[in-house]
Amino acid sequence: MPQRRAITGRSQEPRARFAEELRLLRHGRGVSLRGVAEAVGWDASQFGKMENGHTLGGPEIVEALDQYYGTSGMLLTLWELAVADPTQFREQYRRYMILEAEATSLWHYAVSAPPGLLQTAGYAREALAVGWLTGPELEQQVEARLGRRQLLEGEAPPPFRVILSEAVLRTSLRDAAAWREQLAHLAEMAERANITLQVLPFNAGPHGLMNTAVMFLRLPNGRAVAYSENDLRGELVEENGSVELLQRRYDAMRDLALPPAESREFILRTLEEAPCEPSI
Repeated sequence: MPQRRAITGRSQEPRARFAEELRLLRHGRGVSLRGVAEAVGWDASQFGKMENGHTLGGPEIVEALDQYYGTSGMLLTLWELAVADPTQFREQYRRYMILEAEATSLWHYAVSAPPGLLQTAGYAREALAVGWLTGPELEQQVEARLGRRQLLEGEAPPPFRVILSEAVLRTSLRDAAAWREQLAHLAEMAERANITLQVLPFNAGPHGLMNTAVMFLRLPNGRAVAYSENDLRGELVEENGSVELLQRRYDAMRDLALPPAESREFILRTLEEAPCEPSI
């Protein structure tokens, strides 16, 4: 099929298109970044970063801009497309992200870190920085990871079952406040109707996925795929026999995990034990 010709001459990449439209709208109004900031109520530097494509901003700021420019939801639509665009993720993850967005249900086992769908901004930033990301690339990847959380929101979010190894709750961040925020977020998400969260304690002993973080996706056609990951690489597993083997190991491990109510209590106890920022 021949590639569609871009009639407007504007970018066809969602993130770049969103930034481009922001610039065009502001120039069309003949106002400065400071003028927009004074009218809308956010810092001018935030708008500058959005127009340069360094950040997408959040839905609140985009809604405010949509009202200011009178674009009747167009800016919010472009923002949603940019947030969901798989090309913003690093190349090795893009195929998985496309399938994740289509999934009708998801199961996850986390070895040492909360799943991306349940991470806070503070956790994502520190975790991604360990992988030597810095500057605008770091901030873009943080936003991309946080954007995935929209999958679990809305009117009919897919069921999400997650099992956390106790190691996830014992591997704290360097930033004590960010770590407490992450633990509180996990406890809050555990109360969502579409989320089933369990903790696998250390005393559960060995199991078949001790060194493997894995996500299962049930696709609209009923087929299941798996994605396994370690610190160096991730692998999308689509062969039925391999997926079934991983699922059997997951089911056996789930039988060792604490029930959801006890798991949430476990997280809350960990939060109580977590250090606070030292007083000044």
